Amino acid sequence: MERRTVYMDYNATTALRPEVKAEIVRDLDVYANASSMHEDGRKSRVRVEQARTAIAKLVGATDPQSIIFTSGGSESNNTVFATMFHLGRTGSRRGIVTTKIEHPCVLNAARWLESEGFPVVFLDVDEYGTVNLDQLARVVGPETLLVSVMAANNEIGTVQDMRAIHSIVKNAGAYLHSDATQSVGKIPVDVESWGVDYLTMSGHKLYGPKGVGALYLKKGAPLEPLIRGGHQEHGYRAGTYNNIGILGFGVAAELAQNELDEYVVRVSALRDRLRDGILSAVPKCRVNGNPASMLPNTLNVSFPGAEGEAILLSLDLEGIRVSTGSACASGSLDPSHVLLATGVGPELAHGSIRFSLGRDTTIDDVDYVISKIGPIIARLRSMSTVSF
Repeated sequence: MERRTVYMDYNATTALRPEVKAEIVRDLDVYANASSMHEDGRKSRVRVEQARTAIAKLVGATDPQSIIFTSGGSESNNTVFATMFHLGRTGSRRGIVTTKIEHPCVLNAARWLESEGFPVVFLDVDEYGTVNLDQLARVVGPETLLVSVMAANNEIGTVQDMRAIHSIVKNAGAYLHSDATQSVGKIPVDVESWGVDYLTMSGHKLYGPKGVGALYLKKGAPLEPLIRGGHQEHGYRAGTYNNIGILGFGVAAELAQNELDEYVVRVSALRDRLRDGILSAVPKCRVNGNPASMLPNTLNVSFPGAEGEAILLSLDLEGIRVSTGSACASGSLDPSHVLLATGVGPELAHGSIRFSLGRDTTIDDVDYVISKIGPIIARLRSMSTVSF
């Protein structure tokens, strides 16, 4: 098969859609500050509010003003945890509950609160990466301030039951936050039926620009500004509006909303084709994640007897772009904390690859990967001293 370039790292980032690029180019001529009161400033502000409305619609928020623009998912997540720090210093509630499989920015924010004396519980997950709801019910109580659970995992794709989680958290009177960076634009997200107080999203995960994100804030939920200054975003997030990023994010959100059903059907079929092809081509490999509740585009596979970095580089030589885990954890020699939490041993975790598909993935792309993965794993296993 002729060599081709196949991008299967969409969970790390996505390319700008042509429609998003076009909107960004158009906005270069609408350069006025969206906070200015003159006519050009008002025109800029109208476009910002149109984007806010599109993003609110995508996540099921009835009030567009519940969407607070930020620089991305990490800022949104850290804003929530910084808010809990301020609340916990003076309030009776200080307990933080999160999971062992969160994105590093949530785990590190939780560890920061722990270092400041906040009691933090890191929930277990089962072999599929699903949160232990019985454990959640046991640890959440009148002292709990915040529960933070990612809606869908960035490495293995497991989707959590946010409604069930909300039911437990609501009874305890705690705030509920969800990092939905990997969920928005890939599966239906409904902040109101989920009952979340805070929800994080990022533009570059759904074919929008990098450097822009948002935080959904439920009416009545507290929020302490992480960045102080002007009046922007109702005083919750100071700084001149990133019009280019915000407008691109808005167009990407509108397109994702319109195409969501088709995306889920088409991409999940491609993922299943890739999974079945790999299982057929490579003996003794393991598919990670929850097959009954998973992102439509994500496939994480462990290959015993082969090392993940070697697999990645071998695939890269064939033009195939994949990941060994979270892009934000790249460069670390430690095995995936997500896979370790599901009970996968360190050796097997080190031999795992994340294939994340996208709207531009084709059947030919999938078949090309299948044709290359078998010989690559066979070659690497032939050089391995590990028995499997």
